Amino acid sequence: MARFLTRYTAFYAVIAATLFFLVLGAVVNLWWLLAAALSGALVIRGIIDIKQPRRAIRRNYPVIGNLRFIFEYIRPELRQYFFEDDTDETPFSREERSLVYQRAKQTVDVRAFGTQSNVYGNDYEWINHSMEPGKIADTDFRITVGGRDCTKPVSLSVFNISAMSFGALSGNAVLALNKGAAMGNFVHDTGEGGISSYHLEHGGALIWNIGSGYFGCRDEHGNFSEERFVEQASRDAVKMIEIKLSQGAKPGHGGMLPGAKVTSEIAAARGVPAGQDCVSPVHHSAFTTPIELLEFVARLRRLSGGKPVGFKMCIGHPWEWFAIAKAMLKTDILPDFIVVDGAEGGTGAAPVEFIDHVGTPLREALRLVHNTLVGIGLRDKIKLGASGKIISAFDMARAFALGADWCNSARGFMFAIGCIQAQVCHTGKCPTGVTTQDPKRQGALVVSDKSVRVASYHRITLDALGELLEAAGLSHPDELRPHHIARRVANGGVRVLSALFPDLETGELLQGKFRQTIFRTAWPMAQAESFAPLYSLSAALSGNPGQELPKKASEANRTESA
Repeated sequence: MARFLTRYTAFYAVIAATLFFLVLGAVVNLWWLLAAALSGALVIRGIIDIKQPRRAIRRNYPVIGNLRFIFEYIRPELRQYFFEDDTDETPFSREERSLVYQRAKQTVDVRAFGTQSNVYGNDYEWINHSMEPGKIADTDFRITVGGRDCTKPVSLSVFNISAMSFGALSGNAVLALNKGAAMGNFVHDTGEGGISSYHLEHGGALIWNIGSGYFGCRDEHGNFSEERFVEQASRDAVKMIEIKLSQGAKPGHGGMLPGAKVTSEIAAARGVPAGQDCVSPVHHSAFTTPIELLEFVARLRRLSGGKPVGFKMCIGHPWEWFAIAKAMLKTDILPDFIVVDGAEGGTGAAPVEFIDHVGTPLREALRLVHNTLVGIGLRDKIKLGASGKIISAFDMARAFALGADWCNSARGFMFAIGCIQAQVCHTGKCPTGVTTQDPKRQGALVVSDKSVRVASYHRITLDALGELLEAAGLSHPDELRPHHIARRVANGGVRVLSALFPDLETGELLQGKFRQTIFRTAWPMAQAESFAPLYSLSAALSGNPGQELPKKASEANRTESA
């Protein structure tokens, strides 16, 4: 049989079918001509396949070769709905997404029969419970953000909406998130795309995120504008100001919104011309050194009338973060807060290499920042936020144990307003209207319904956190410590997080104690005056820190020619 089948068999079959249906249409019934038209369309498709130069499969297998591209196109949906395991993380498992949907819709979020997790697998984690569980009357856990130089401190929920810009999100999505935040008395981070009318309509509290494009506070050249900043920062809705140094999903990468996507609404929010390319530079122009960064923090705090000001970052070279810490000591200028964004954080669009292989994951990054502040004696003066794949109460508990004062979630709240993880955010064709500017698509997202879901997800997740704390014998998230969380490691061993992420003693870095390799190696490399290291990491690891940094070829050539 196989020898009678060729790569053109399907093409020959539709030709034969067309002729057969034409005969039937002429002899038996004219309705057969409809079948002939359909098969004739496939004949035309086959001819196009043979003639087109781009797809070898279609040239070699006309008609039937198109099935390969059809199945490839619908593969994500087939996998998600039919073949994906409940615990497969891609990037969020169906189990995790279902948890958010259930809490947002206020349906049953309990499970019967037993865990689906492999409790003996590597990296399985759990919270150690107490023989004397506690009782928590109010799960609206809050902290106060605002240091000694802040005159308008903020009472902040420990669970808030992470940075997502209008433009990346639809207007209806922003409306639903902000209205939900107002209903639940928590805050909504604007993302670096500026403060739009959608952020203000329902009066939800805002963290104004300012990135390298200074959207909403820029002049005509794209530089920071004091006048525009004061205009926006003086709004009652703006409770905190966050300088974005880097984003977990694509640290060290700028961006550009093509002019075709810069609508009049987006242009108004960002302070840029409509219809022109909108660029987010790789780095800030308002500061270039750690000291200048802190001076910018102090400047924004003064211009805002004393509101809390901090910065958000994903950890890269450790000496750059240490340089900021040393600048705090040298200038005595402190941010009111720092948000640590993990490499597992989400984004609307980023190169695959950046999403997969750039930046430090949240757990290691958060612990490093916490321990550094402890080591220089400033931890009690600066609040820490954590963001990066946090959606459940246990995710929050782990972050609190590693040093966070509060947690932010972006994709969790996206799920609450209907996101199905289609992963087409960058195409403008979001099936649920969350990440599109198409009026018809976003019209499917009903603000009055989704805002209730946002508030419900927040409230029920905090209730679940309260139950975890009760089981552990605690009364507030700030009591969680690394020893409360255990993890199974290789070869069946078990370690509490305090063994995997040891604590520093208060002020020990100031005393020159470097018990951990990362501090012993990178702390001496850092300088408050520059993000550049004093010497190379290779020199530090070789035990010869006096070695100068090698010059780049271009720099060496300039030196020699001079």
